[in-house]
Amino acid sequence: MNLRIPFLKKPPLVSVVRLHGAIGMAGRRSLNDHALAPVLERAFRRGKPDMVALEINSPGGSPVQSSLIGARIRQLSEETKVPVVAFVEDVAASGGYWLAAAADEIWADESSVVGSIGVISAGFGAQVFLARQGIERRVYTAGKSKSMLDPFRAENEEDVARLQVILGDIHDNFIAHVKARRGQKLDTTKELFTGEIWLARRATDLGLIDGIGHLKPKMKARFGDKVKFRRHQMRRPFLARFGAQVVDDAVAGIEERAAFARFGL
Repeated sequence: MNLRIPFLKKPPLVSVVRLHGAIGMAGRRSLNDHALAPVLERAFRRGKPDMVALEINSPGGSPVQSSLIGARIRQLSEETKVPVVAFVEDVAASGGYWLAAAADEIWADESSVVGSIGVISAGFGAQVFLARQGIERRVYTAGKSKSMLDPFRAENEEDVARLQVILGDIHDNFIAHVKARRGQKLDTTKELFTGEIWLARRATDLGLIDGIGHLKPKMKARFGDKVKFRRHQMRRPFLARFGAQVVDDAVAGIEERAAFARFGL
């Protein structure tokens, strides 16, 4: 039997959400706004937490999903008046840094990789291979740009120029987000938006993060030794471990490993 003693102050509560993996890729391993929405709702609202801590380990991914997740974090923080602190593990790069910048503070390990504020599009051209095999590519479109960047045709300068405009616009959105969130903390004398990456101490000097620190020691220093931690995570349905979903997850795992490998991880 539990008895509630009136006027007894509850210990501080920190909700912890782990954001691990690539963003917006196929498979259930991936981070996306739809899957994270209920997790973030619980983290901000259940038990009236004093703070939400994000454990981030992500090499990036979809700019749209990064933006949607970051916007949801900000919306919930403002609605509930609960501050958010991000703790970077191995990497918070590209979209991973977008998520970190949604927090009010960013802390990292000394060897954490941070940054990559840029946009990338990569692919292959297979038109020479097809020609050597005697294979003819036939494409019919309504609209001259409908087959833009077809990998089975020779690269078109107009297509590349259009793609550069799109990448530039997404990059501008990324830069605006970082500037809005980090504000005067940023070192404006340095070039921060070239896609370069830094380890945590240099990232601190540049204003991209607030310093070196780990989740539990930092939260105990702020709230005391009696602080409680409550973890919230995505739930994976039992049947998702079988059938075609296993194949999807395996492919997504390979793609995710390739994304982490870009940062030597």
